[in-house]
Amino acid sequence: MSTPTPKSLLLLPLLLALAACGEKKTTPTAYISPAPDFCADSAYAYTQAQCDFGPRVMNSAAHDSCGDWIAAKFESFGAIVTNQYADAKLFDGTPVKMRNIIASCRPDAPGRIIISGHWDSRPWADNDPDESHHATPIDGANDGASAIGVMLELARQISLAPDTADIAIGVDFICWDAEDSGMSGGGDSNSWCLGSQYWSGKRHADGYTARYGINLDMVGGDNTVFYREQFSMAYAPAIVDKVWAAAQRIGQGKYFSYEESGGAVTDDHLQVIQGGILCIDVIGSDREDGGFPRTWHTVNDNMQNISKSTLKAVGQTMLEVIWTER
Repeated sequence: MSTPTPKSLLLLPLLLALAACGEKKTTPTAYISPAPDFCADSAYAYTQAQCDFGPRVMNSAAHDSCGDWIAAKFESFGAIVTNQYADAKLFDGTPVKMRNIIASCRPDAPGRIIISGHWDSRPWADNDPDESHHATPIDGANDGASAIGVMLELARQISLAPDTADIAIGVDFICWDAEDSGMSGGGDSNSWCLGSQYWSGKRHADGYTARYGINLDMVGGDNTVFYREQFSMAYAPAIVDKVWAAAQRIGQGKYFSYEESGGAVTDDHLQVIQGGILCIDVIGSDREDGGFPRTWHTVNDNMQNISKSTLKAVGQTMLEVIWTER
């Protein structure tokens, strides 16, 4: 049985048509973003370059070499790089050497924001459908490298901006280490995000603060959509609104969806919040089933499943946020 339609609604089209007869029609002006064009090809290449080192698991040569490459790449774009080294232990007692890489663009700007993501990769493909892969380290193309690839291209675009560019803020790109070696199966939440846990208790610079942070995670997968993560909405809804509105303005609403809320995710943004700076999580979900991307913690998290369109959507939205921040 359908709901009856009120007579007032049946008359509405006729009334609107009559009212429009005497109106002067105007064409809305298309929005023109002040931000430069984000190059997805560059972000893709930076993602590929990280994966070429091999899985970036803790205490490995690939991890250490890739860290050197990331730091040098940010420096080549004029960023001031601070390396925050620390010792930690995994949930099973394994000692690890951590390295948070902080790259500061426009370091003299008094107003600052954080854009962050983790650069290590999971030591075990423990979500792979094939149990024989559960002890296999993953490439982490999406879960790790994609965020850093986007951040490097953002830094490159900032470096290319002329002195007259209307950028009102400085940006600190923070590459978290030891994010993805946590306990399997939803165990101890403190076993994850060790690099950001350390930073939240001991900033890379005395007295450092920022207006807010945006953490990027799994931002390059195909068939990806970004929902509003629940912890982000609970602690920093205004920042979520800022980012999602920026995406809508530039035509990326297909990726940044208002249709439903995402889950509550234990991620690096929570550590930043606990350290006293509001931060949100821009984290990818599978467009069809709404959960984490299907490659999450599997051997299929490789470059074959990276989408330049997704990288473009996230990167262009971040440029829009940077260029319109006042």
